[in-house]
Amino acid sequence: MSAAGSADVRHAARRPTPASSAAVSADAPVVNAITVDVEDYFQVSAFDRTVSRASWDSFASRVVPNTQRVLELFDRAGVRATFFVLGWVADRYPALVREIARAGHEVASHGYHHQLLYMLTPDQFRDDVRSAKVAIESALGQPVLGFRAPSYSIIDSTLWTFDILIEEGYVYDASIFPIRHDRYGIPDAPRHVHLIERAAGSLLEFPGSTVRVAGVNLPIAGGGYFRLLPYQWTRWGIRHVNETEREPVVFYFHPWEIDPDQPRMRAGAATRLRHYSGLAKTAGRLERLLRDFRFDSASAVLHLEAEASPRAVVAV
Repeated sequence: MSAAGSADVRHAARRPTPASSAAVSADAPVVNAITVDVEDYFQVSAFDRTVSRASWDSFASRVVPNTQRVLELFDRAGVRATFFVLGWVADRYPALVREIARAGHEVASHGYHHQLLYMLTPDQFRDDVRSAKVAIESALGQPVLGFRAPSYSIIDSTLWTFDILIEEGYVYDASIFPIRHDRYGIPDAPRHVHLIERAAGSLLEFPGSTVRVAGVNLPIAGGGYFRLLPYQWTRWGIRHVNETEREPVVFYFHPWEIDPDQPRMRAGAATRLRHYSGLAKTAGRLERLLRDFRFDSASAVLHLEAEASPRAVVAV
C-alpha cells in the first residue's frame, strides 16, 4: 500500500460515535452481520475473460430459485440479513427484490454490472452505482443505504470511489478486505467498523472480517474461505472476534454457493477450485453457523435503522 493510500484510509479512519458504533459493551451479546451478494453463477468476476456481459441474458438464470432457498434458510433460523443485489438482477427480477424486503431483510447495492472497480474510470463507476441504486430503489420503493464492491475491489488505487459513493447517497460501505490477496485487499486497513472521512463527506466502513494471528490478518468472513477451509476455522475466528475483541463480524456468501448443480463455466484450474469446491456442503454449514452465532442485517448491526435521514448517519 502506498503512503498516500495509507493516509487516506488509516489517518482518516476513526471509531464512529456511540450513536453509530457497532462495538458492544462487555455484558451485551455480540450480534454479527450476515450478508448475501446476489449475483448469478455466470456473473462471478473470475469468469470475466470467458463470459462477456453482453452474453449474460443468454444464460439460464438460477438467481431467483437460489435466492429463494437462501430466504427459506434464514426464515427457518429466524435471522434477518442484508442482500447486496446487483442492479442487473434488480432490473430483470424486481419481484425478487420485493420478496427479499417482504421477508424483513435489508436490500443494498452490489453495483450494476459486477465490474472490478480498478477496471473503471470515475465516470464509469458513478454511472454503475447510480444505475444500481435506481434499479434497486425502483423495485424496492425505499432508499438503499449500503454498497459492496464486486470482489471487494476497493483497494489502494480505488479509494476515490468513496467520494462518489457519498455523493450518490450511500451511507455505509462493506468493500474493504484488510488482507493480502491476489485480486483485492488493503492489508493494513482498520479491521473493524470505522468512519472514513473524505472531501465529499463521510461514511461508515464495515470491512471483511479477519482474525489477527502472529501479526497477520487471516480471513473469516465467508465466501470461498467458508467452503474451502474447515468449519472449525470460521467458528473459532468469529468466536475470537466476538468474545476477545468484543466486535461484530460481517459474514458473506452468494446464492450460487448453495447450488452444487449449477452449470460449469470454462475457467482455469485455480478458478475452478476456488469456485466449485465445497458447494454441496455450504447449505449445511450455513445452518450450523446460524445456530452457533447471532446475526442480523448490516444496518441493524451498524445501528442505522432508526435514523430518519441517511445523510445524518455519517455527519459525525
